Amino acid sequence: MAGSAQDLESLPQRNITETEVMDANKELDTRGLNCPLPILKAKKALADMESGQLLKVIATDPGSTRDFQAFARQTGNELIEQTQVADEFIHILKRR
Repeated sequence: MAGSAQDLESLPQRNITETEVMDANKELDTRGLNCPLPILKAKKALADMESGQLLKVIATDPGSTRDFQAFARQTGNELIEQTQVADEFIHILKRR
C-alpha cells in the first residue's frame, strides 16, 4: 500500500506535546518491515498495555500511514498523531 502526504492531511489530528510523545508508555520499532507486520506488532503491543496508555510506532513503510488509520477505525484505539520525519513514519496510538 502506498501512502501520501494527503493521507496524513485527511486525518483529523489532535496536536500533542513533545512531552506526551516522549512519555509514550511503549515504543515499537518496525523499521524495514512492510504491511502487515507493523500493524500486527502494534496490535500485539497494545494488547499488553492498559487503557489510555500511548504506543509510539516508528515505521519505514509508506503504506503504514493508511494502514494505521484503518487499524484505529477498526479497533477503536485512538490514532493521536501521524508524522513523517525523513523516510520514517511515526504513529502515536492511544489504547482504548
